[in-house]
Amino acid sequence: MSIGIFTMSVLAMLSILAQGISNTNYAKKKIIASYLAQEGVEQIRNIRDTTVISNEDRSAGWAEFKSVISDFCGSGCYLQEFNLPATCTESCPPILYHNGSGIYNYVLDGGVESGYVVTITVESVSDDEVKVNSTVSWDKGSTDYSLKFSDNLFNWIE
Repeated sequence: MSIGIFTMSVLAMLSILAQGISNTNYAKKKIIASYLAQEGVEQIRNIRDTTVISNEDRSAGWAEFKSVISDFCGSGCYLQEFNLPATCTESCPPILYHNGSGIYNYVLDGGVESGYVVTITVESVSDDEVKVNSTVSWDKGSTDYSLKFSDNLFNWIE
């Protein structure tokens, strides 16, 4: 009888341990997804700032930013090397992960698919405002997860 009780308690501990490991893996994946989603918003912000600042006529820079970003990211895009947007045709490709450097990117030599898909959409709110949505999706077993960050960017040039 005592062997049965001991076996049951060991099995219960193993079950709790397995659930704890599963929860830790989910938390890790969600944290990485939140960083990738925030980075998507920041990359669009960087494109806005670079486009506006590099244009002598700052108002024309804002108009150029809105035009370029809506052409590429109206229905969904991902950002390649040097913040060049690429339109997602059916769905965006998975971002790559380089194990040696710990970097996530789309153009890594030796990178492997990370399992994360970053999709960025940009919609015009007004003449001086756009809304950026950065959605990261991934799966864990048979369950699909996604996380979305949004931010509004404004024409800060008068």
